Amino acid sequence: MNHAATPRKGPLSRFTILDASRVRAGPTAIRTFADLGARVIKLEIPPGAPGGDDMIGGRDHNRADYENLHRNKESLTLNMKEPEGLAILHELVKSADVFIENYRPDVKYRLGIGPDQLRQINPRLVYASISGFGQDGPYANWPGFDSIAQGMGGLMSVTGKPEDGPMRVGIPIADLCSGHFCAQAIMAALLEREVSGEGQWVQTSLLESQIAMLDFQAAQWLIDHKVPKSTGNEHPLTVPTGVFQTRDGYINLAAIGNNMFKRLCVALEIPVLIDQPGFGSDPERVRNRERVNAAVGTAFRQRSTAEWTEILLKAGVPCGPIYTVDRMFEDPQVKHLGIARTLQHPELGDIEVVGLPMNFSRYPRQDGPLKAAPAQGDQTGQILGELGYSAERIAELRSRCVV
Repeated sequence: MNHAATPRKGPLSRFTILDASRVRAGPTAIRTFADLGARVIKLEIPPGAPGGDDMIGGRDHNRADYENLHRNKESLTLNMKEPEGLAILHELVKSADVFIENYRPDVKYRLGIGPDQLRQINPRLVYASISGFGQDGPYANWPGFDSIAQGMGGLMSVTGKPEDGPMRVGIPIADLCSGHFCAQAIMAALLEREVSGEGQWVQTSLLESQIAMLDFQAAQWLIDHKVPKSTGNEHPLTVPTGVFQTRDGYINLAAIGNNMFKRLCVALEIPVLIDQPGFGSDPERVRNRERVNAAVGTAFRQRSTAEWTEILLKAGVPCGPIYTVDRMFEDPQVKHLGIARTLQHPELGDIEVVGLPMNFSRYPRQDGPLKAAPAQGDQTGQILGELGYSAERIAELRSRCVV
């Protein structure tokens, strides 16, 4: 199979990815490759075939989400339950670099597309799997959803205010992080392939990824045998941090360590706090959290957020405003970074999506304009033509919902 008719620029443009994943975790992993120039062929169930995807992340569920998640990809409709559909997949695998799926662990074997089966066709193939709870073990066949992983992975127990009980994070962080970890694993396997000449099976799960993201919170238990608790907007190990009310709104503060605390007290014009008993170190301030926050909070209410931001930054104290999403995209630094990328959509006109937060000196963001997310089966004819299928044969396969 030849590469795309119009190759895209990017550091990964030599790779071809077959994306059999759905919803969010897998598509997030592969979006990174698509944005970096790889050819990504999104495998979708043909219209009329059983088992279509009506879940979150589907094009009909949330159009904005779909456009942001699936830009720069091609769409091939393919029914892998049909022998002819499976044969098409096998042809694609022969020249592919990566195949990714996030079915329940047993499904891929029932379909005949497991890692050993596909790597017999192409030993250089990197096969990637994302599951909810792992490929084996007592929970292997549990359905994997982000909120469930947030709860079982410990995140909800350390999120929110203590009096409110467990709190879900406002983004699908287990899905997103498992996608990013999977992308790292795929890239590592592609690099290793340059030495060994062989692909391999890489795996991650929502549960593992969520636990890994606990980081220092998990270390508190593993090393110190302390069960971390939720502390709302405040940092559990250093005070004062978090959200404070100003005269006209709120400000985010990160006064970490003794030196920073001293600078903060001077900037807030309350230097008396520096020598206050019980305020002399982070552990002491944590024990006296309410007293410290009350004293600092009284000072913050005397000026506006903009005034305090200017004063504290000049004093070398990390702080910043708290934006709603619309105000965040209007911030001059956000505009300067160019994280919102514009693409032309055939139906919606010019739309903006969230760009990849990476910069390469030889592949500027403005090179290679973004492509809109494909309509279902947009490239089916083109891709099958590259495999040698005639227009008549493609039409016949369409009529039977094979493609």
